[in-house]
Amino acid sequence: MTDPARPFQSPDVEAAFDAFPEPARGTLLALRALIFEVAAETPGVGAIEETLKWGQPAYLTPETKSGTTIRLGMPKTGGAALYTHCQTTVMSDFRALFPGEFTFDGNRAVLFDTSADIEKLRMLIRHALTYHRPLP
Repeated sequence: MTDPARPFQSPDVEAAFDAFPEPARGTLLALRALIFEVAAETPGVGAIEETLKWGQPAYLTPETKSGTTIRLGMPKTGGAALYTHCQTTVMSDFRALFPGEFTFDGNRAVLFDTSADIEKLRMLIRHALTYHRPLP
């Protein structure tokens, strides 16, 4: 169930996605595609590196170092999660913009049902991918 236009950068990452049960796998693959899409349309982000961190698919900006790491996974409660570094303000900034609209795990993750509209996470992804870039 991979996007043929965007092959995995590593067989280990592909295996991590294959290990997710449905319907979480489909949601997480859609989030993966959204990360690459947002990166491509956001000036200054550069190439995205796809790797594993803590056994989860992770997305970094090694070329420009513009962003903080984004990880994808499944919380113990089920559904899907998008994680960022807990010592950044990425989650708290997003929570302030959308109070009550998502479930958060502290400052490290946004948790959501697999039927959620992930398009709403576009802003969160953009913020994470540009977190270290100076403001204009």
